[in-house]
Amino acid sequence: MKWKVFQKGYSVPVMSWCENCDKGTMEQAENLAKHPAVFGHVALMPDAHQGYGMPIGGVIATEDAVIPAAVGVDIGCGMVATETDIPAERFADLSFRRAFQEKLKERIPAGEGVSHREARIWEGFEAYADNNGMRAHLWPSKLDRMNLGTLGGGNHFAELQKTTALDGTGAPADGSKVWLMIHSGSRNLGKRIEEHYHKIASRLCTRFHVPLADPNLAFLPIDEPDGRDYFTDMLFALRYAKENRLRMMEAMKETIAEFVPEANFLRTIDIHHNYAACEEHFGRKLFVHRKGATSAKPDEIGIIPGSMGTASYIVRGLGNPASFMSCSHGAGRCMSRIAASTNLTVEECDRAMEGIVCERWHPYKGYGKKGRLDLSEAPQAYKDIESVIDAERDLIEPLVRLMPLACLKG
Repeated sequence: MKWKVFQKGYSVPVMSWCENCDKGTMEQAENLAKHPAVFGHVALMPDAHQGYGMPIGGVIATEDAVIPAAVGVDIGCGMVATETDIPAERFADLSFRRAFQEKLKERIPAGEGVSHREARIWEGFEAYADNNGMRAHLWPSKLDRMNLGTLGGGNHFAELQKTTALDGTGAPADGSKVWLMIHSGSRNLGKRIEEHYHKIASRLCTRFHVPLADPNLAFLPIDEPDGRDYFTDMLFALRYAKENRLRMMEAMKETIAEFVPEANFLRTIDIHHNYAACEEHFGRKLFVHRKGATSAKPDEIGIIPGSMGTASYIVRGLGNPASFMSCSHGAGRCMSRIAASTNLTVEECDRAMEGIVCERWHPYKGYGKKGRLDLSEAPQAYKDIESVIDAERDLIEPLVRLMPLACLKG
C-alpha cells in the first residue's frame, strides 16, 4: 500500500499506512499534527487505532522534547520470540499441548495484578538506585521485584507456535518447526513512571500557556531536569521490560525441555513497541516516539504478532524514512473491549480458536451487560493480520509466518 497524506492546515502532515482509519484515531493524529513539538509529520501504521492521547500504532518525532503519553503507560511493552529445532509434529496432539500449557502456568504468573509471591533479584534494581539518588524512593518498589517474570493482563500472551508457508498454504518444504513467543512489558512500573511525569508535564504546559489540541499531549523539554529524568526512567523501564520477557522465555524453555528434552534453541529476538529513542532522521537528532509501533531499520529483525487465533510474523526492516524507519506492532484492534464482549458470541469465538489450546473465555469485568464472558481478545476483535502485513510491505519484508498451537493469555 502507498501511504496516504492528509494535510488540513495542521502544523505538519499526517502520513497513513492505515486503510479505513476510524474517526477517533484520525482526530488524535490531527491533534498530534498541531502539536508545537512534533517534527516533520505524523506516521500512522496499518494497525493504528484510538489510544490515550496518541493513537496506538502511531509514530512521531520531536526536537528537544518528550511526550509521556506518546509512549504510554506500558513503557517497554514488546515481544520476544525464540526459534527451536523441534518439529511441529511433536506438538500435534491436543492433550500434549494442554499438558505443556498447564506446566507453563506453574512457572509464569498470568493475569492482571498477578505476581510472584516473593521478590525477584536483579542487579538492575540496585544499579538504578545507585545512579539516581533520591528518585529511587519512587522506583523500584517491592511490587516491581515481585512482578519480574510475570505476564500481566489484557493482550499479553505466551504462545507456542509453528512455522507455515508465507502464503499461508501450509508448512514450508523443510518442515514445520516450533517457535516460542511472549508479549509483555514493564507491568506497574511503566504506569507509575508515565503518570508521574505526565502530571509534571501538564503543570508545566498549563503554567506557560502552551497551546495543545489535547491536554493529554503535555510534553517536557529534554534539556530540563524533568525531561532528562523522564528519559532516564523510561530507559530503565525498557531494561526492566526486557528482563521481564527474557525471564519468562527462560521459563518457557525450561517447560519445553521437560516435554522435548532434545530441543535446541536457535535464536532469540526481543523488541520494544512503546518507547522513545534518540535517533537521526532527515539529518537531525530527533526523539522518535513509537506507541504501538516498532523500529524497522534496514535489515533489523522484528516481530509482528496477530491475534490469539491468527498468524504472527518475523520480519526484516526496510528502513523506510517516511515512517521514521518504523512498522506496525501487531494486527491492531478493530473492536473495543466493550464492543467485542457485547456483540460477539461465544460460539463464533470458539470456532475461531478451534484446534488451539487456550483458556477460553473468563467472566467480563468491564462495563456493559452483566453475565457476559470477556471476548475482548477473540480474533474477531482484531484487524486481519494479512491485510496489515500487505499494507506495510514498503516498511518490512516478511521472513517467517507462524500459527498458534497453544496460547496462554494474561
